[in-house]
Amino acid sequence: MAKQKKSKMALYTRQDKIILYCGYALLGLFLLAIIVPMIYIVIASFMDPVTLQNKGISFDFSKWSLDAYQRVVSDKQIWVGFKNAVLYSIIFTIVSVAVTMLAAYPMSLPDFKGKKIFNTLFVITMFFSGGLIPTYLLINNLGLLDSMWAVILPGAFSVWNMIIARTYYQGIPRELREAADVDGASEMLYFFKILLPVCMPVVAVLALWQFVAMWNSYFDAMIYLNSASKQPLQLVLRSILIQSQPESGMIADIQSTAERAKMAELLKYATIIISSLPLLVMYPFFQKYFDAGIMAGSIKG
Repeated sequence: MAKQKKSKMALYTRQDKIILYCGYALLGLFLLAIIVPMIYIVIASFMDPVTLQNKGISFDFSKWSLDAYQRVVSDKQIWVGFKNAVLYSIIFTIVSVAVTMLAAYPMSLPDFKGKKIFNTLFVITMFFSGGLIPTYLLINNLGLLDSMWAVILPGAFSVWNMIIARTYYQGIPRELREAADVDGASEMLYFFKILLPVCMPVVAVLALWQFVAMWNSYFDAMIYLNSASKQPLQLVLRSILIQSQPESGMIADIQSTAERAKMAELLKYATIIISSLPLLVMYPFFQKYFDAGIMAGSIKG
């Protein structure tokens, strides 16, 4: 293996090697920019707030504590937000992927009438929107205000994802459809029984993208949801991370204002770790689909 790699490097010119090594150096810097903050957050979430405030992070395990995690997991609003975030993300992913795959199929057909008109309308929405106030009025008039559908439906269709799915469809041999026609398969039977199983790589990639997008989203929920029982985890995190206002139950036993401020700072790190766990668990299961799905459209536009 080493000999093969060495022979491959011998084929590169001096300029190619310089560019390659510069690329490696940049990738290394990007990796450090990601890894170092992650390590800092993980260590800081275990440390005693007084030690963290006065001395910074320390690898002295006697100074470490699980107090922040205990306070976070014992808070009721955190679990309510976590449950809502999971529910919204799963439903949003199912609705979004279903709508995207159904819309992309006719757009991939060369004989679809009105294809150019629909394509133009789709592309326009990528650059222009109705704006926040008209959208709010529309959601209100539809009776969706303060419901999970106000968060799920407005962004369920992504033109960019539709273009990726359409390109993936176009890469599937036309002979597959012709063989289905010979066997007497209808359009619906062909789409659901034959085409979709073949498109599982791009389905998995789009599902992961949409799940992550909804999991990290908080703005729509902040605008359309009024009930605390319907707020996702992101709004709870926003109050902790940005507004520095943790739930009162997390720090109810702390009397000193200074100690409350220190504990509030420590709770930020613990909530970041807890909120990131579902995404960290998901990625390994979807990794095998990335090579086949993420490159859709890289050659054929």
